[in-house]
Order: sequence, then structure tokens, then C-alpha cells
Amino acid sequence: MTHTPTLAPTDMWPAFTTHSDTDVVIAAVSLTRLVGWCGTPCVHTADAVIPNSGGRPSESDLASVVIARVVSVEWRSDLGLHAVIDADLSGCQPLLAEARLMARTSARARTVVILTSERGALEGHAVLLRADLTAGDLVVVPCTGVSVLHAVKVASATAASSRRGPQ
Repeated sequence: MTHTPTLAPTDMWPAFTTHSDTDVVIAAVSLTRLVGWCGTPCVHTADAVIPNSGGRPSESDLASVVIARVVSVEWRSDLGLHAVIDADLSGCQPLLAEARLMARTSARARTVVILTSERGALEGHAVLLRADLTAGDLVVVPCTGVSVLHAVKVASATAASSRRGPQ
């Protein structure tokens, strides 16, 4: 089942963001296609939205999104669903309430997922994602301001050999 893309519901995403069942598009840039070209993690920066303007782009402020690949997922009785991603979100200002599964559809309910990086940081980021999250899935998180790739890239052998493109 597909549906018509819709404008992002909040001012937290960059200007001209649309969401569909299988992609997020920002000012005509498909993030699924961007991952196909760049691999993960990757960062895309565009004009921010002026708060409470109905989506009007800012002439001076920027916003970013980070796209990360899920490396592994496991259930833990004490924490619920735990997922390791190939990006370090502590290197940016993520808007975790807006995290989304990207590049595949899911009818499963959303559940709290603790995201950690491959770097093995003890701190995790709690987000709401689909309960059928699995290794290989793509997660997109909008960020306040400009995020740069070297700030979110995990320096490990696994991340360096990250698979390219959606799977």
C-alpha cells in the first residue's frame, strides 16, 4: 500500500520535506537515493523552517538530517528493543522525537528503541520506531543546525565497510 507523500508535520525537518511510506525527500533530494550514492552514515543539510511560519524556509538558518543503517537489533528484558546504528548521534543535535524508519514500509506499531552507536557508547538515545526494526534498516533523524559527517561517523572497521545503498 502506498500513499501520497505529505509535508513534514512539524517545523523540525528542513524546508520542503515530504514523507512517504518508503522515502523522505528534502527539496527534491531523495534520501534513499542519497544513501545509494554515499552509503551510511550520511548527512544532508538544507534550509531550516522558520518556526510557526507554515513551512516557510529560513534565509539564514540551516537544518540537517542524519541517515544511519541499523547494524544489529536485540530485545533486552531490562531496556526493551535495543539497536546499534552506524552513526554517533552525540556528534549532532538530533530531534529524536522525529526519528523515522526509511526505505521500507511497516504496519507494525511503534515502540521505544534505544539507539546506540557501534562505538560502544554506554549512553543510548530513546526513539519511537517500528517494532519490526531489523538489521539493515535505515533510520533518518532530523537535527537542529548544521551536522557534519565527520561528527557522526563512527571510526570503526565495521562502519568503514558499511554497505552502500538500501537493502
